[in-house]
Amino acid sequence: MEMNEANILIVDDNPGVLSAGKLFLKRHFAEVDTTREPEEIPGFMKEKRYDIILLDMNFGRSAKNTGQEGFQWLGKILELDPSAVVVLITAYGDVELAVRAIKNGATDFVLKPWDNDKLLATLHSALKLKSSQDENTQLKSKQAGRNLAEARDLPEMIFQSRAMQQIYETVQRIAETDANVLLLGENGTGKDLIAQAIHSHSRRAQENFVKVDLGAITETLFESELFGHVKGAFTDAREDRPGRFEAADGGTIFLDEIGNLTLGLQAKLLTVLQNRTVTRVGSNRVRPVNVRVIAATNQNLYEAVKNRTFRQDLLYRINTIEIQLPPLRERTDDIEPLAQHFLKEFARKYNRPVTGLSAALLKEMLRYPWPGNVRELQHAVERAVIMAQGEKLQPEDFFFRQNGVEEHGAELPTMNLDDMEKQLIMKALQKYHGNITEAAAELGLTRASLYRRLEKYHL
Repeated sequence: MEMNEANILIVDDNPGVLSAGKLFLKRHFAEVDTTREPEEIPGFMKEKRYDIILLDMNFGRSAKNTGQEGFQWLGKILELDPSAVVVLITAYGDVELAVRAIKNGATDFVLKPWDNDKLLATLHSALKLKSSQDENTQLKSKQAGRNLAEARDLPEMIFQSRAMQQIYETVQRIAETDANVLLLGENGTGKDLIAQAIHSHSRRAQENFVKVDLGAITETLFESELFGHVKGAFTDAREDRPGRFEAADGGTIFLDEIGNLTLGLQAKLLTVLQNRTVTRVGSNRVRPVNVRVIAATNQNLYEAVKNRTFRQDLLYRINTIEIQLPPLRERTDDIEPLAQHFLKEFARKYNRPVTGLSAALLKEMLRYPWPGNVRELQHAVERAVIMAQGEKLQPEDFFFRQNGVEEHGAELPTMNLDDMEKQLIMKALQKYHGNITEAAAELGLTRASLYRRLEKYHL
């Protein structure tokens, strides 16, 4: 960091020291603020991020020359911002006091009256340390982003329907902008693939793509997961950790299941999206973030706004561009190419001699409503490839042959509890067009419980 870009705060109860310090240092630094009252330190730190804080060790109200009040405020500053660089100043050259100050977290120690050249040299060294700390923090955030990021390879999108062709054309048009995008559609329609495609075609393609499943994050962990935390912020916070927004800095953050957020969490998210800054839990340091936001949900957010369960201002913030993904039953032209793609993928993965789909199977596939959409088709083909006896997949290789299409309310053809539960879940998903919240309510389950069962039965 260049010295003339840095901000300095001087805290000393001697007005002469403050005047002399500001007069000299403002020629070398971007901003120099001063205060005689240490009680004002939290307010200054809340308003601005200081690169160095010059802190007097002895104030008129404290026990003479012990430095005790200086140590107390040093601790308070580091509590507010553990990365703060504090240079203590005192009129007494007590070596033991200096050593104790350094052990307590001070960066350096200067004596009053100071020599201007020596003061500048001390502050210059402190700035170098600050730059090194900031660079290390950025590297940690980048590494966290790499660990969290999805694969950067352009996801393969398989389609031949006109509906998906139009969506793909939209993706190509909007990708190079930084416009926020809202993806709407039932579960399993491929919203995550569209989000990755937007990122992969954008100018941010070489940066991180970080996905956040908001439906899986508890309310108590929301701020820590998204905005990060500092060491000691709560019981298990053993070290500083960047959140998902910092991890995605420079790239794209994909907020999946955004319709599940409570109004309180929506307000916190809106603040970050408006200000493009985050504050880690346990810190008051504001950190700028440069991210493109893609959000997705299977819920009707416009209806939620009417019902006052989703903030209208947040909806306007995330839906600069809106893309509605059709369910698989409404784009049946894509069923065969998708099934062929998955067949090749799983035949190779499991080293199975399966080469194609029978005409009878294709007919059944086109009749079946696929309540779980592309995700259900993928799991069905995977299971069929594993279980198939011949080179071509047949209707009997697919589990839906046991369940039936169930359009006519057929009775459950099995007494196996797992099979019955799976069929009931499929019926509920079909009834509510893949809406997890409504299906869970119909089944008497929580969303989390239904998600576990969808995973269990590969739906």
